[in-house]
Amino acid sequence: MATPPSPILLCLLLLLVASPSHPRASASSPFEAALAKLQARIGYTFRAPDLLRRAMTHASYSRENGRALAVLGLAAAQSAAALGALAADNDAASSAVSRRASEVASEAACAAAGVHVGIPAIVRVASRTSASAAPVVCGALRALIGAVAVDANSTDAAGEVFWRLHVLTVESAATAAI
Repeated sequence: MATPPSPILLCLLLLLVASPSHPRASASSPFEAALAKLQARIGYTFRAPDLLRRAMTHASYSRENGRALAVLGLAAAQSAAALGALAADNDAASSAVSRRASEVASEAACAAAGVHVGIPAIVRVASRTSASAAPVVCGALRALIGAVAVDANSTDAAGEVFWRLHVLTVESAATAAI
């Protein structure tokens, strides 16, 4: 009759089986480490990190890029801004709500938020493309917001991340102006 394995051996075996067979992705490259930091900055951890990788990839760099995610991100940002405008004044004119959504989700505001969270240092672009150009930064931020929506299966979650970044950017700009 064989003796049962010791509890220590069982624990070690369990740890080996439960551990991933590859090193943690966040330590595998500077890009992965930057993505981990970005998740901490935006206050959202991706269940599907491939969405974040795609969002931080410009069309000049790869065919697998965040362009489609940016479409969803823009819609989520505009929706969050419109909702915020109506929450502040439920009798607001449609033109005021539309203007607010356009301003908050504009390329300039979007690029400022992207710079604030460090997107120019993270987004992958081709060598002839400037990672700090406003359209590139804004596109990556919108793709990031879209990636949150897909990852969470919720435009509400995406709107929350967008709004948090927008408010932090506005507060940071106001503090810098003082």
